[in-house]
Amino acid sequence: MSEFLLLVVLLALGPVLLAEGLLARYELLFYAVGWREPATKLPADLPYARGAAPDRPPAAYLVYLDGIGKRRFTDTRDGGQLVKAVIDGAPELRVLGQVQPYSPLADPLVGRPVWDWLRHHVGIVLFLHNVMQIFVAADHRYRPLYNRAVGAQIADQLRLAGYEADSGIPVVLLSYSGGAQVATGAVDELFAELRAPLWLITLGGFHNGANDLTHALHLHRLTSSNDWIERVSTRLFPERWRLFRRSAWNRAVRAGKVTAHALDPADHIGPESYISPTAHLADGRSYLDRTTEAVIGIIRRECATYAARDAAA
Repeated sequence: MSEFLLLVVLLALGPVLLAEGLLARYELLFYAVGWREPATKLPADLPYARGAAPDRPPAAYLVYLDGIGKRRFTDTRDGGQLVKAVIDGAPELRVLGQVQPYSPLADPLVGRPVWDWLRHHVGIVLFLHNVMQIFVAADHRYRPLYNRAVGAQIADQLRLAGYEADSGIPVVLLSYSGGAQVATGAVDELFAELRAPLWLITLGGFHNGANDLTHALHLHRLTSSNDWIERVSTRLFPERWRLFRRSAWNRAVRAGKVTAHALDPADHIGPESYISPTAHLADGRSYLDRTTEAVIGIIRRECATYAARDAAA
């Protein structure tokens, strides 16, 4: 009976998956031919950054690239709890959470009439749309253009939040799940436009390992042995296999640019996810507390090391 139900579900989703596979490219094609300009302005009540006051330089700019649940400028898979916790724990950071990693045109799904109708009637389509965008971003035919589009979007939002090119202020890309595909892809464009010291922190990162990390100073990989979704990406994409030594990911690993941090026993999603405020460790901290502390600790250590190295030079 269970096999029959699975077959029914696959048959029902088949046409949806096919349609999404065909439609997921349309934004990128509109961007490529210039039929629509990427959006830059935010709603009037939404600041371009939160955290450190704009009247003095922050210790770093932190850009949060959410997982496939991202639909609005403001929503995240945990209702914004991770971003809020980081802002509360590290007031020296200026934090941006409005970037649309699954839209080359920087256009959130919510607010588009067709997508609003689908959200109320066929909600899974929104989920599948962002899933398909990850695979478009990973496809070698579209990857360079997608990387340039979203990298330019991040650079625009950073400038609007007060970032000045060549200022030397660090930029940190914190990504969850599929946001890692976008974060790794944005590195070259961000460096070209802002020439910023750049670090990446992936949380359960799902990415294909094909994006060049030459201009990233380091990538910190927050992971867990219970995170089967992240493990899928390490097996699904050949560039993540050790066999392909010349892939961008393996070159970065050999260069010592990748550091793994275990957050066991967290799951990728659900009540015991990395960002769960209700699951607790033996020491009483919630999983959200531990993840927040790990992120802030990494940023502070990297910023201190970079400042010391810069002063010595």
